[in-house]
Amino acid sequence: MTSPRFAYDFAVLRLVPHPHLERWVPIGVVLFSRTEEFLASRVVLDRDRLAALAPELDHDLLLRYLKNWSAIARGEAEAGTVAHYPPSERFHWLTCPRSDVLQASPVRRGVTDDLESALDRLWLEQVGTQG
Repeated sequence: MTSPRFAYDFAVLRLVPHPHLERWVPIGVVLFSRTEEFLASRVVLDRDRLAALAPELDHDLLLRYLKNWSAIARGEAEAGTVAHYPPSERFHWLTCPRSDVLQASPVRRGVTDDLESALDRLWLEQVGTQG
């Protein structure tokens, strides 16, 4: 018997210190599976690492943004109104285009038999030593 396979969408969270220059560093991933109502993310939360990646930014503020971004993905009520949305709407909110220091890549797709493992693999592939 074969194990079930799950389609998923994912995006890479990018740190864009100067949006007008269009240069970025990957600092997170978010993964969503509609059929499983699964939404999870992983982001860099190491202040020293963030300071090394973008020394000119307010790192305390950036950490608050990243923690809130993750809390929205988890659906934590403290993250505000968006956190109360269903997983599909939260995913689309997290990945919508914006001109900010935190931007999501275009959404891509994949298939896996283990969503948590897929998130781990994407983290290593996309963020790797940046995390």
